[in-house]
Amino acid sequence: MLFDVVLPSTVSIIIVAIVSLYGKFETKMKSLFEEREFRIRDVVFLVIAMGVMVTIIAFIPQQAILILFLAAYSLVLFLFAYVAVEKWYFAVLPPILFVALYLSPFWGVELADLFAIVFAVSISVYLGGLFSWITVLVFAGLLTVLDVIQVFGTGYMVRTATKFIQLRLPIMINVPTFPIAGWVGLGLGDILLAGLLGIQTVKKYGRRAGVASAVSIGFAFFLFEIIVSYIEFADFFPATLVVVFGWLLGLGLFLLTKRYARRSKKLGKTSHYVAETSNTPGWSKRSNRDSYEVWRATDVVNPFYPQRLFLVVC
Repeated sequence: MLFDVVLPSTVSIIIVAIVSLYGKFETKMKSLFEEREFRIRDVVFLVIAMGVMVTIIAFIPQQAILILFLAAYSLVLFLFAYVAVEKWYFAVLPPILFVALYLSPFWGVELADLFAIVFAVSISVYLGGLFSWITVLVFAGLLTVLDVIQVFGTGYMVRTATKFIQLRLPIMINVPTFPIAGWVGLGLGDILLAGLLGIQTVKKYGRRAGVASAVSIGFAFFLFEIIVSYIEFADFFPATLVVVFGWLLGLGLFLLTKRYARRSKKLGKTSHYVAETSNTPGWSKRSNRDSYEVWRATDVVNPFYPQRLFLVVC
């Protein structure tokens, strides 16, 4: 069986890093935006703006794309660094380092991947506080629909990604596959979506749920790469489908496991209570001509009074 472990593990590690860093900077991010959050209509406008931007980039010259991206990337690096260190003369160093390395002959796949990961983590942590549980669900649904349309329908996402690849910009993570030989790339928009889902999962269900969703998203990419190795797809595929599937899988398994644990704990307390009751004098055994005995009913609940136990007498 052909499979890859590099991309799934990389995705899971990045999501865990996003969730962990957001926990450290959550207070600063909320104060930066004055506790404001996106409303549903804001999310709709955001997704529309992303779709328009992808379409525009598909038609504008590469030099214009280069200038716009370097400016936007440098701004994000500066803002995140400033939030972290709160000193502007330190915050300007990451953008300067990025531009200098990009224009230098040392720029390659390794540096591009490094800055792509930094950018994905930074923008996810920066925007994480603007979303709520409801708005992130709306965002995930709309972004997935947009991704499918722009990849399989209009093809603008493919043209845009091709231009970024030709310019060697850190807009996706390219990793070698192992144990099978090859390379695979994942766009930063997919990592952003996975990070936002992970952040909101932690806020609603706790850190364990967030880690479970990170692992399940990585597992979804593991399954997807196995399918791709046997079934021929196009060179580009909307990975938001894989992200959403993996997140739903992990969250569903976590909730089922949590529900089962609660039920087992409740039944354990019930069994302990009945055992103590059956050992009480006057309850364990009644001696008369019919020799009535009380059975220990560990899992029997009165349907009219669900919170009370009743004993089965025979």
